[in-house]
Amino acid sequence: MAELLQQLILDTLDAQLTLPDTRALKIPGQSSPASSHDAQITILGALNSLLSREMITYETHEVSSHVLTPEGVQIVREGSHEARVWAALPERGSAPLSAQDLKRAVGDEAAKVGQGRAFKSGWIAKEGNGFVKAVSNITDTTQIELREVESSGTLAAGEKALSELRKRKLIIQRKGQWFTVNKGASFSTSIAKPETDLTVDMLTSGSWKKSTFKKYNFDADGIPTSGGALHPILKVREEIRSIFLEMGFEEMPTGTFVESGFWCFDALFVPQLHPARELQDTFYLSDPSTSLPPPSDYYERVSRVHEHGGYGSIGYRTPWSHEESHKLLLRTHTTASSAAMLYKLAAKCRGQDIDDDICAKSRAANPSDDGFRPAKLFSIDRVFRNETMDATHLAEFHQVEGVVADRNLTLADLIGFMRTFFRKMGMKNLRFKPAYNPYTEPSLEIFAWHPLLEKWVEIGNSGMFRPEMLAPMGFPPDVRVHGWGIGLERPTMIRYGVNNIRTLVGHKTSIENVENSPAVMF
Repeated sequence: MAELLQQLILDTLDAQLTLPDTRALKIPGQSSPASSHDAQITILGALNSLLSREMITYETHEVSSHVLTPEGVQIVREGSHEARVWAALPERGSAPLSAQDLKRAVGDEAAKVGQGRAFKSGWIAKEGNGFVKAVSNITDTTQIELREVESSGTLAAGEKALSELRKRKLIIQRKGQWFTVNKGASFSTSIAKPETDLTVDMLTSGSWKKSTFKKYNFDADGIPTSGGALHPILKVREEIRSIFLEMGFEEMPTGTFVESGFWCFDALFVPQLHPARELQDTFYLSDPSTSLPPPSDYYERVSRVHEHGGYGSIGYRTPWSHEESHKLLLRTHTTASSAAMLYKLAAKCRGQDIDDDICAKSRAANPSDDGFRPAKLFSIDRVFRNETMDATHLAEFHQVEGVVADRNLTLADLIGFMRTFFRKMGMKNLRFKPAYNPYTEPSLEIFAWHPLLEKWVEIGNSGMFRPEMLAPMGFPPDVRVHGWGIGLERPTMIRYGVNNIRTLVGHKTSIENVENSPAVMF
């Protein structure tokens, strides 16, 4: 039908030179002129097709009309609610019809709406507990007006009558359009479509010389690419990583998901009887189940400070278990990697050379008498805990960790640094609460005011590493180390409005949401 309509438009233009009003056209297959909104939409499609070939030009004229709602269509067919109520009632002098019988006769909706309007028009009257007709004849003005709107799209009575019908939700206003059409630069009565591609057959036969080709539209949008997209966690991870790098930190290698109990707990001065080391909190490996031994002299110093104390500490005064120290496990925090890096950082202080890029660069850049050099290190990687999974907890998640080592650092330095770091993340209103960690003293929990939740939310943990952890590594007595950590999933959930972590990661994650999620800025 599209080609027949295009041909009709071209033939009309050829005969009349112009087509002043497309509402006068009769679409092929229809007997009446194309005055409806839907008919003009069909004509617009044909006009755009001809316009793309520069065969015609057209002007658009806006017009406002009205169409019936489903309730209006019902009134045209069956009469208005008030007319149906009047028709169901007996004449005055007969037994009145009760309200319940009236509902059964015309329906609840018609009885509810029709009674009030029939009373207002004086069509019905109340007698006893029922209703009767007050007049013998009526004129259903509502039905008459709706029939006029159905046929013409408007009312001769004017805007006031239309407004009343709109208020009763019997009609709705619809903006329409019609068109004035003129001949274009390439006008022709032939609707043969131009070629869109130059094919091998055209080149071989030479038919391309006589063919008409469609012009390229260089302003048209291309097909959207279906490339990959960064997961929201990766976007937040990159934002935090950029903050660390901006502040002069170096990234630690954290590729060892499997650690020994020594590096994950003992080197941090976590007691061997600590609840975190039990099976309900930590994943232990069964094959292989034990690790290679750590450096013997360092291992001896760590076991001695645990069992007997030292460096100003009395230790834990519990028997040392070599079996517990050599167990293999999935690391419960990236602080295990931080401990290994700090041990390498203290190598020069012990009079040793360790092959490590970060430590080697720093020693060359900052030589000192005792071999120590300040360091700012960070890591963002996965950790594993034997958690019960729910809306906010998973057995595998990401930990963001930072470490600053320098001489004579204080708690005030740590608090000041935390304020600077979190300010760059957009969190300016902070609170610090004293806390307990086995390997930091003093320790602080970090809270931030969340303006959407309107409450204080814990966002991280921090502290200063204990001498029992640093001294066995070989650091000079005046060296202090700040450490802090935050989760990656919780800030991501807050930024993207996710209330269930299982919809952020895992099989319930929406690929569409991943592709459409915007980059966020803390």
